[in-house]
Amino acid sequence: MPRVRQTPAAAPPAKRPPATTPEGREAQLVALATDLVEKRLRNGTATAAEVVHILKLGSEREKLERAKLAREETLLAAKVEDLATAKRVEHVYEEALSAMRTYQGQSEDYDDDYYQVMY
Repeated sequence: MPRVRQTPAAAPPAKRPPATTPEGREAQLVALATDLVEKRLRNGTATAAEVVHILKLGSEREKLERAKLAREETLLAAKVEDLATAKRVEHVYEEALSAMRTYQGQSEDYDDDYYQVMY
């Protein structure tokens, strides 16, 4: 007769070392809290606040808010990229103007205000 493996009913979860970053630690604590709430829900001992919170997480409104936040994050990243591009374009224009002044025989130290005052 084959052996039947018996597993303990309430085996303690394997302990993990604390994360080295604050974000990692926060993720670990959130996972632990979620596991605890799930256990309470299964046992029927969850508080009303815990049940309502879990229900809100699964609502359509919550999903829409998360999608909106993701789009806003993408938009902000695009704006930052646009600002960086504008700075590069400005630098290219400055170099082009400097080159044109050089082609006209003016030195690179050309100062519009000084030239206008002199003549």
